[in-house]
Amino acid sequence: MDYSPPPLFKQGTSAVARLVVFVAIALALLIVDARFDAMRVARQVAATVLMPVERLVLVPRDALRGVFDYTQSSVTLANENRELRRSAVEQANASVHQAQLEAENNQLRKLLNLQQQSATPVTAAEILYDARDPYSQRIVIDHGSTQGLRAGYPVIDERGVIGQVTRVSPFQSEVTLLTDKDQAIPVQVVRNGLRSVAFGGSRAGLLDLRFMAASADLQQGDLLVTSGLDGTYPPGLPVAKIVQIERKADTAFSRVYCEPVAGVRSHRQLLVVRYESGLGPRPQEESAPTKAERGARSAAARAGAEQKAADKAADKPAEKATDKQKSPERSQ
Repeated sequence: MDYSPPPLFKQGTSAVARLVVFVAIALALLIVDARFDAMRVARQVAATVLMPVERLVLVPRDALRGVFDYTQSSVTLANENRELRRSAVEQANASVHQAQLEAENNQLRKLLNLQQQSATPVTAAEILYDARDPYSQRIVIDHGSTQGLRAGYPVIDERGVIGQVTRVSPFQSEVTLLTDKDQAIPVQVVRNGLRSVAFGGSRAGLLDLRFMAASADLQQGDLLVTSGLDGTYPPGLPVAKIVQIERKADTAFSRVYCEPVAGVRSHRQLLVVRYESGLGPRPQEESAPTKAERGARSAAARAGAEQKAADKAADKPAEKATDKQKSPERSQ
């Protein structure tokens, strides 16, 4: 009976022998390739044949690397974009703040120059807030009676008249703007000296010269200054410029609209002119004389008349004696 193993389990050359053979072949190939460069063609053929396989094997790695790079770059770009936006907002705010500071600095320089050149005492003030009444145009400034302000003082900026102090408290004051409906200011045209009164409230932000004759010598662009006739505003302060003249054939009057030259709603720093009117008080009428005064005056008049009569009576004898002396001389 044959007890040999089936072909599947038959053993050929041992594993150690095969390992030795393969190692020897590899060393021989290395030596031949290093000495004679005989495997170059074989390597090129193998690289060409295996290139699609290599690329196919590297696809998952390249895909994962691309996803990782995209995610990382997206996060980096988002952070950089956020940082750039924040920086842009900060720079914009800084630029706006710088522009505001420059404008405020320029205005303060002009106000300081105006304050130094003004012959009338002025007080620098800052606007705190607008008045709460929506139907009036008033502002509140940070100076009051403790700083010497009184109702009626004019308020100006570096370009012209802003308004007038109408209410004063110890630490703040209320200023009514020129364009308020209850405000009026006597003005004079610089070009020809024509006087009028400018009223506010006719149109938003404009002044109105009412009841001007249709033949009045007015032109667009004429500058109006304070006339000083009211005793409240000093003369010569710029007020407004004429922007529109309406003349109608059916009426003898024209309607003149003027635009204030001052920054009525533009600035926060103002000057309060502590102007005291040079107009003296009206002379009081002489009071009616009392009964005692009338009696004293009549007694003095009678005494004067009696004295004059006595003087005349004393002069008559002296005149007669003089005539008698003259008559003998004439006879001789």
